[in-house]
Amino acid sequence: MNILIVGGGVLAYFLSQSLIRKGHRVVVVNRDGEECIELSRRLNATIVKGDATRPRLLEDAGIRAQDAVLAITPNDADNLLICQSSARLFGVRRALALVNDPQNEEIFHRLGVPETISVTSVISALIERRSAFDSISNLFGAFNGKVEVAEAVVKDGSPADGLALKALELPVSTLVAAVNRGSEEIIPNGDTVLLAGDQVLVVTRPEVFDSAMGKIAGGA
Repeated sequence: MNILIVGGGVLAYFLSQSLIRKGHRVVVVNRDGEECIELSRRLNATIVKGDATRPRLLEDAGIRAQDAVLAITPNDADNLLICQSSARLFGVRRALALVNDPQNEEIFHRLGVPETISVTSVISALIERRSAFDSISNLFGAFNGKVEVAEAVVKDGSPADGLALKALELPVSTLVAAVNRGSEEIIPNGDTVLLAGDQVLVVTRPEVFDSAMGKIAGGA
């Protein structure tokens, strides 16, 4: 996959490094000449110095050959413009923007950039969820935050302990996708009985997350 990243600093470096290791071909656009030199020394990627808010620069950087563009600069206005230009002028199928100010996220969506990442919102949600349920070991959002995926442990005495999934009355839009019990991995069905100590993989919507976790993992 061909991916063009616009940005600098440690975020651009480590993101590029991760994508390259997975076999993707990466182009990095950065305004800072010294950073470009450092990135060219450390990354097996094409490094372009310039202002990516200018369509001509994007074209010179090979935007037409890219499958995705990631705009991760610290300036929301730049990220918005880069994604708009990539999609509207050059037909890039996926243009994803970093939104530094979470209050701007809705604006991005209204202006034709539906794929956004708000680091502030993600971290805030993680803190809130983990504070409420200490048995959650992993949590991340998917599909622009419309779905949450969590790993949780069934606590002794929780509503799920000793109960079959079909009898648990989980909220609508909640799925227990997998259960780990000791050395055994289980793909559950409605008859699967959960036991204290089970690790479960739960897929749910944010609005019913607290209710689902309360029934599966118990309170904090």
